[in-house]
Amino acid sequence: MTRHFLRDDDLSPAEQYEVLSLAASLKQAPYDSQSLAGPRTVATIYDKPTLRTQASFAAGIAELGGNPMMVDGTLAGIGRRESVADVARVLGRQASVIVWRTYAQAALDEMAQYAGVPVVNALTDEFHPCQLLADLLTIREHKGELPGLTVAFVGDGACNMGNSWLLAGATAGLHVRIASPEGHQPEPQYVERASEIARETGATAEVMTAPQAAVAGADVVVTDTWVSMGREEEAAARLAAFADYTVTADLMGRAGPDAIVMHCLPAYRGKEIDSEVLDGPASVVWDEAENRRHAQKAIITWLLRGTEVTEEGLL
Repeated sequence: MTRHFLRDDDLSPAEQYEVLSLAASLKQAPYDSQSLAGPRTVATIYDKPTLRTQASFAAGIAELGGNPMMVDGTLAGIGRRESVADVARVLGRQASVIVWRTYAQAALDEMAQYAGVPVVNALTDEFHPCQLLADLLTIREHKGELPGLTVAFVGDGACNMGNSWLLAGATAGLHVRIASPEGHQPEPQYVERASEIARETGATAEVMTAPQAAVAGADVVVTDTWVSMGREEEAAARLAAFADYTVTADLMGRAGPDAIVMHCLPAYRGKEIDSEVLDGPASVVWDEAENRRHAQKAIITWLLRGTEVTEEGLL
């Protein structure tokens, strides 16, 4: 059976731990795994603006011995010029893995249904699971084992990062607190799913409005842009709604004594985070950005390993 990575809870707690451990190993020995030797091709499709995603996948695929084939989503016109299903059937014959950074989660799910090869979510409007693997790897590096740590996400909880923090954080055994103003909190379905996972892992998932309460004693403080791609016309209203949610030095002072701060970038200094925090000693954002490469190498290797073993009838 072909495995995909479409949302954070596609991995069980044990599988997530395995992927993160693999990522840590690949970071220490970047060229030891040649899971794409051949070179095998990975089709990478970008419908949304990208820097870290494109750079980290291209570098990581090359380190695995593969060929990163970039497909310009604006030229391909997937879902408009040609159906998602037909594109999936074509790319599945050309590539060993398909990576897609796009808008609708439903389109990604359809790609996985017809591709016949592993499909990886490089970002949709609902989830950003590769970023979360990189974030969890970064926390492990700076804080040790994940279960029992507290993570405070401050800002727009009704975005892909808020959703993914709930699901991936619960899977990792973290205590996740989302602090967002009313009207910008995660949908109940994601909170309920995180709570369901948490019953297995000992995690907790809370949603609140006060950033001070969320950050109090936290081991990790996370933020993200207040104006996600595609919502630029809402910028003025969002800046007003989130005015009290900036991660400042004062807010960080309420976190644990050795708390780290994270941001998936791009960061808008003076809005969701102050420069003195982003560039300060608690910031691990550049480690976080680098770790996209190692985490993505791990998930590609893990998916191919599982898919190939299954197809060979060894499971």
